[in-house]
Amino acid sequence: MPQYLVANYLPDDFDPSAVTEAMIEEIHALNREMIAAGVRKFACGISPAGSAKTLRTQPDGKVLVTDGPYTETKEHMGGFWILECADIDEALAWAKKGAIACDVAGEVRELLSSRTRMQQRNSLAAARWRRVVVPGACRDGTEAR
Repeated sequence: MPQYLVANYLPDDFDPSAVTEAMIEEIHALNREMIAAGVRKFACGISPAGSAKTLRTQPDGKVLVTDGPYTETKEHMGGFWILECADIDEALAWAKKGAIACDVAGEVRELLSSRTRMQQRNSLAAARWRRVVVPGACRDGTEAR
């Protein structure tokens, strides 16, 4: 069954003291619901973007480590769930509950397992194969007259 990253985003100026006990309980209730449904594989909040370290490979092969997040945006990931769902629609249904409980924006992405990557490669190869034009052949595979 596919797994999905359900991430939520906090504004850079997020004030943790604005989080109420009611909001914390709503998030805990959602986590209990996810566990009971058997979809939650992992969940956690993460430290503020200001504490991030960014790594960039340099032309000489060395890796440069700098302070701060990779991207300069007004929002950064504040936490995430890893959910195992039947499909993207089920993952989105859970993500909507998360957006409401956390009162923040978010996104859903499928995790690419080696099986998923192989399926994508096979689909791409099949699509390329269908586009191959063989001189003298029609699209339906018969010979041109």
